[in-house]
Amino acid sequence: MFKKSIDTKKRMIIASSLTAALTLSTINVTAADNEFIFSQSYNTEHIFHHTSQKFIKKLVEQNSSYQPDYHLGGDLGDWTSQFEQAMMGVIPMTITYGASEFDGRLDLTWLGYVVDDWKSARKVYGPGGPMLDVYNKIFADMDLVALGMIPTGFGSITIRKGVDKVPTTFPEDAKGIKMRVIPSPLAIERFNNWGFSAVPMPYSELYTALQLGTVDGRAFGPAVEIWQMRDVLQAYILTRDYFEHGFWLVNKDWWEDLPAAEREKMQTSADQTLDWAWKEAEAIDNKFLEKVRDYGIDVIELSDEDRTKAKDIIYSKEWPYMEKKVGKEIMTMMRDIAAIK
Repeated sequence: MFKKSIDTKKRMIIASSLTAALTLSTINVTAADNEFIFSQSYNTEHIFHHTSQKFIKKLVEQNSSYQPDYHLGGDLGDWTSQFEQAMMGVIPMTITYGASEFDGRLDLTWLGYVVDDWKSARKVYGPGGPMLDVYNKIFADMDLVALGMIPTGFGSITIRKGVDKVPTTFPEDAKGIKMRVIPSPLAIERFNNWGFSAVPMPYSELYTALQLGTVDGRAFGPAVEIWQMRDVLQAYILTRDYFEHGFWLVNKDWWEDLPAAEREKMQTSADQTLDWAWKEAEAIDNKFLEKVRDYGIDVIELSDEDRTKAKDIIYSKEWPYMEKKVGKEIMTMMRDIAAIK
């Protein structure tokens, strides 16, 4: 179990001049104008941005006296950095992914083949779904609260231009392919099990690595991110090995210190926005998949046989690996959700 001490937080703040500056800025602005930093690290095409814009509008409709100071595109750091800053209260509210370097249990967000379609994804991860309580038990140890999950879409793998192999059967086709994965032990586990040479790498370094040939492909790629890197890619293989979802996070201390009426307005605005996001996200995901296809990237579906083989590897190796991190109770629930005997 992970729990940051006050001393640890202080050391982290002292170590980062940016964090210190942001902390002072946040305190001064919030005290003067009821403004608060609200951030996400992706561009205006991403569902995170659309969700953020909708929330800001909803908050105005609630006549809240609090105003978001909205930052996008990573000007406050990449998604991992923003997660860390939310833990410390530097950024009171952010939409980001679960950074498992701060608690290995958050690798649960990347667990393979939990759901197969958007209907089952909403049932599991959407408003009122069972996973929010599970995640919030983890986030509580990091001084965070998740207001909900933001759907991004099903993630798959892609191969850069200049690579003459297009892997669809694992592990046979994967040998010798350097596949970028997120910096997560679970990600390394999955792609090594599938036969790739897994290369953990921050998102901020990925495009250049694909350009230079440092890696042959990337995993953990929903369609919107494939579109953003389209000029260096030649094939998109629809493994759909996990359902990507981010978290709408608030710093727990900041959230609980809000006036009750204002916290209720924010929660109402967030709930309305989450309902909208889950209705819109599938259409947005499908739109970007079509744009990727129309651009000329080869979009490849796995055969039923290859998909079953890929799933069997994950269920037999990755899921027992994850059980050691999160415990039998959670993984029993995950097996029930995925209908795995």
